[in-house]
Amino acid sequence: MRLQGRTAIITGAASGIGRASAKLFAEEGAQLALVDRDAAGLQETLSVVGEATTHVGDVGDAGFAEAVVGDIMARLGRLDILMTAAGFSCGGTVLTTSPEDWDAVFRANVGGTWLWARAAVPPMQRQKGGSIITLASQLAIAGGKGNSAYIAAKGAIVSLTRTMAVDFAADGIRVNAIAPGAIDTPMLRRSFARHANSEEVREASRNRHAMKRFGQAEEIAQTALHLASDASSFTTGTVMVVDGGWLAA
Repeated sequence: MRLQGRTAIITGAASGIGRASAKLFAEEGAQLALVDRDAAGLQETLSVVGEATTHVGDVGDAGFAEAVVGDIMARLGRLDILMTAAGFSCGGTVLTTSPEDWDAVFRANVGGTWLWARAAVPPMQRQKGGSIITLASQLAIAGGKGNSAYIAAKGAIVSLTRTMAVDFAADGIRVNAIAPGAIDTPMLRRSFARHANSEEVREASRNRHAMKRFGQAEEIAQTALHLASDASSFTTGTVMVVDGGWLAA
């Protein structure tokens, strides 16, 4: 098993990419800490992975991140993998997005990456190694319509990932981002539901991919497993695009 004996924190583990990654990591032998604000969803994930600790809270809370990392270190003595899959999208242009919604998107996406990396890096430095996996988006590269805060936040994650990779390479810590295309998750379905012509928007998005389909959370989890494992030992500071040909089309 590729993650035998390793410990991993996965934020956004209550559904979608976070849940699929938790399931795969558990199958590959990792000991897991599952993080989300959705307590019921975390329990559903726990029923899938079998054994893990669950931590309910706001990923944009620095004290919460530090507490979860502290718990992992106290119980297991090491932290090998951090995957920051928690995310939030509200839609809107810069004119229609309220300051409150802008802040909420950045708190969940950028804060939920920065604060957890800030808590995870010191123990990884002490053990001279670790893998941090962030979640960007193909939209951070291509741009998109009507989702300004989310796209800006995902662009910030790309830049943050690259600078962390350079900052901590000498410590043996690898930091990489995954940039998925449109993945069939609850968040994607909610984003379509915001539109009056939701089915038309859904089909336009599906057809924007060269493969003419949405991705599955399990397909992104396979990429996360690669980045978490020794198979990617010479990979850091990269953005792995898994987008069904969105950027190529």
